[in-house]
Amino acid sequence: MREKIAVITGASSGFGFLTALELARRGFHVIATMRNLEKRHHLLNEAETCGLSKQITIYQLDVACEASLAQFKAHINKIGRVDVLVNNAGFAVGGFTEEIPIDDYRKQFETNVFGAISVAQIVLPIMRKQRSGHIINISSISGLIAFPGLSPYVASKHALEGWSESLRLEVQPFGIHVVLVEPGSYETNIWSTGKHVSEASLHPHSPYYEYMERLEDHLASGSHILGNPSEIAQKIAWIAEHDRPSLRYSLGKGVKFAIFMKHFLPWQLWERLVQKQLK
Repeated sequence: MREKIAVITGASSGFGFLTALELARRGFHVIATMRNLEKRHHLLNEAETCGLSKQITIYQLDVACEASLAQFKAHINKIGRVDVLVNNAGFAVGGFTEEIPIDDYRKQFETNVFGAISVAQIVLPIMRKQRSGHIINISSISGLIAFPGLSPYVASKHALEGWSESLRLEVQPFGIHVVLVEPGSYETNIWSTGKHVSEASLHPHSPYYEYMERLEDHLASGSHILGNPSEIAQKIAWIAEHDRPSLRYSLGKGVKFAIFMKHFLPWQLWERLVQKQLK
């Protein structure tokens, strides 16, 4: 039996990094892609320590760059097999809509949405011919519940959710399973080095400045309850090995309860609850 191949985008850190190691432990050959190859050493060193070096191949891929995608497509077509795609590459743009340049919204969607679609389009012909495969899209609780001050990120994750639903219905007859993983708050770098906040919203003269400060304080106050990101990596690996995975897996402390409350409560009451948290 041929070795199973897993492709992971955004594998230099966070969920992608941990998932690469977890899938390698389970016998997959992992093609770990990252935009900046200078960040590859952390993964390579950890793989060496764990005795997984032969199971992981690093490949440069910028999911928002057409030339990079074309090179990656040629590489994947030479391999001729992909069993699992984990669309993990992403970042977060913050700030208030009035003050965020429209180009920042475009950049957010280029990576978080169009990047995921582009990589899926590369592997889908291969999976369809195999009549098997898993496409695991890393969404967020923000794909189901909106939050002020993060509208580019929230909008991109909502878009990812809708596209994933459509894609699942399109490709299921070919034996391809599309899955959404929706983490809550976990200890990754998306809210530090992976977050880009509009400078205008951080300026003391901004009409949103105090609101932005409350949002930042709210995020910081919850840092002590951040989940262990290894839980997400283990769940992704479980999905990759599962024959009939569900569409959605919502993970993290309080996530399922929050989703239930948002859909159960009248909007006006939900709105008051959110505003109360920020006061």
